[in-house]
Amino acid sequence: MVEVTAKSTQMALSFLSKVLPPAWQPFAKFLRQPGRFYLLEKRRYPYATDGLFTQMSTDFMQEPRFAAAYRWAEQLGRPLMPAGGMQWRIYVLCWAAEQARHLPGDFVACGVYSGFCDRAIMEYIDFQQTGKKYVLMDTFQGLDPRYSSPGEIEKQKRYDHDMYGQVLQTFQGFNVQVVKGPIPDTLPQADVQQVCFLSIDMNAVQPEVAALEFFWPRLVRGGVVVLDDYAFPGNEAQKRGHDAFAAGVGHHIFTLPTGQGLLIKTH
Repeated sequence: MVEVTAKSTQMALSFLSKVLPPAWQPFAKFLRQPGRFYLLEKRRYPYATDGLFTQMSTDFMQEPRFAAAYRWAEQLGRPLMPAGGMQWRIYVLCWAAEQARHLPGDFVACGVYSGFCDRAIMEYIDFQQTGKKYVLMDTFQGLDPRYSSPGEIEKQKRYDHDMYGQVLQTFQGFNVQVVKGPIPDTLPQADVQQVCFLSIDMNAVQPEVAALEFFWPRLVRGGVVVLDDYAFPGNEAQKRGHDAFAAGVGHHIFTLPTGQGLLIKTH
């Protein structure tokens, strides 16, 4: 029975590969031999993971400074990592943080989980030498149903376990303020007057837009905002909320091939 089913499946996939339009051919190949397909694509694309397949240079991955930073991301964020890693997304965050480190103001992350992105950023820009504060804001136990739709909560169940204690330990000795609780309730607790870097990754529209509205007046000119889920499939509601906010303040969000959104305050 298993042999017949497997043979039938292969025949169906073979048929699909013949009738699908050219743009869908790689998908058919993947269905037929996912392991072999992945290896072939890795030969063709220097970077093929986390939803991004590209033939462009990946020299940044060999840079010693980035490699040291990414080790922190890998160590603290492994449960969330796709099989091939998420180096390009982490690199975007590190690059953005480096652009902001020379501006007045502090760093804020809304949506932290284990802090793997923020610890990588700190390593990359040598945060201890900046004299700045880093504010880490999260419920540290998943989405709050008061500010999240049932669909958002269902998609994010893997974030439900409590990370608060681990985060306190990870950032011990740094100039960090850890704020536990749901946004928007906790926003007034952020002890910053000016912000040069803002990371938003809460996987829910309402708290993300609330964070943008709260921190935008504090964001200095040239300050950088990175929106983690901006262009990901299934996150269209977040994108609409972000775009509406940006239009309201006379700005436009740049869509990155990593799925992130980049917003720089120019006026």
